Amino acid sequence: MKSLFVGNLPWSVTDEDLKNKFSEFGAVISARVVTDKFSGKSRGFGFVDMEDAEAEKAVAGMTGYKWGDREVTVNEARPKEQRPRGDRSGGRRDFNRF
Repeated sequence: MKSLFVGNLPWSVTDEDLKNKFSEFGAVISARVVTDKFSGKSRGFGFVDMEDAEAEKAVAGMTGYKWGDREVTVNEARPKEQRPRGDRSGGRRDFNRF
């Protein structure tokens, strides 16, 4: 199984739309559009899980595909990187100097 990253999606695309579009290339195991956790609105990208051979067809067929007014990018998803949990200050200045 391969997980595909699908970028530059139209803001109106739903999980179901994504699944239907990629099912043209084979069986879709799962499809999800990433949404903002506060507003619930699409962040413009998503992930589709498919079997390896079908995923390759989907990458070839969907890369550069014009969906609405946007050109979709599709490639194999990379694993999420672990970020150091350090001091969590985020590089902020200390404004309580006085």
